[in-house]
Amino acid sequence: MDSHYDQVMKAREQADANAPRRYFAYSTILDRAAFDEWKHQHSYGFFELPEGRLAEALDVDLVYDFPSRWWGGRVAGLTDVPGARVYGRLFEIPGKDWPIVQHKEGFVTSMCVERTVRVRVDGQEVEVEVEAIAFVTNPRRASSDGPVSPRFVEALVRGAKSAGLPADYVEKLARGEAR
Repeated sequence: MDSHYDQVMKAREQADANAPRRYFAYSTILDRAAFDEWKHQHSYGFFELPEGRLAEALDVDLVYDFPSRWWGGRVAGLTDVPGARVYGRLFEIPGKDWPIVQHKEGFVTSMCVERTVRVRVDGQEVEVEVEAIAFVTNPRRASSDGPVSPRFVEALVRGAKSAGLPADYVEKLARGEAR
């Protein structure tokens, strides 16, 4: 358990259980094995990420803009790019569990901020577009200094594969392509 556990659990108690959040996940949370390890390390073994649906965030692209000591290099966030898209999964998170997602994504430590993205959800007769929350690098902490983390890219690729993201997109991630 880390020092943020009590803070997260208090926020969880105060959250509106009847206010679910749409969450667009595009990063290492999609690596189920790594996420399960993180949950265990932080005493969140009771939390289960729902299955989610394949989705793509519109008019954004990946950018490696956060130097992470833990990952040993820069990790990815999102940047606005008209016509671009980032694949991931769209989850419906119960309101009481949103603080756990915020902790995982680095919101609690001010590494990331929440932002709204337009998301297209496939797998239906008609494509549906909705708004969802994604986590991006806190602008005050963004930097292009240093190399991209190879370990992060490996986790990103593992997560993309296990999430069933399109093969050509997974190949793009493996090449480390981003702005």
